[in-house]
Amino acid sequence: MKKVFLPLLLLSGFVAKAQNTSKSYIDKYKDAAISIMHDYGIPASVTLAIALHESASGNSTLAKKSNNQFGMKGGKHSYKSYDSVLESFEDFARMMTERKQFSKLADKFDSFDYKGWAKGIQRGGYASSGKWSAQVLSLIKKFQLNSFDEKPEDQ
Repeated sequence: MKKVFLPLLLLSGFVAKAQNTSKSYIDKYKDAAISIMHDYGIPASVTLAIALHESASGNSTLAKKSNNQFGMKGGKHSYKSYDSVLESFEDFARMMTERKQFSKLADKFDSFDYKGWAKGIQRGGYASSGKWSAQVLSLIKKFQLNSFDEKPEDQ
């Protein structure tokens, strides 16, 4: 029994290390989210929390194979594929500022109102789950992501 258990234990440790953790994902992409906040006005906390939620901290098949961190769909209801994760972040920001159902959020909420943004994105039809914004807000609270929602230097 010990001979079988030890290799399985070692293998499970290896598999766990191969996957992103939420904290490592945040560390890796917080600067991209902050940059988007400065360029587009979307709170960094919201961008990070949505990416964490939709990509399972970068561990979903879509995130791994297509660099799609936000579950973004393209033509004919298929998911978009990106050359890089950062390209996925930029596309998310463009969608939030260019699509009619989301573009008004930047006028309504500042980059500190992560609750307003999360609820507004849900009301705009981003996700079909009625619990989606609560899940995103829970991630913001759990990882204190709102600490990244700072004012740009020139404001």
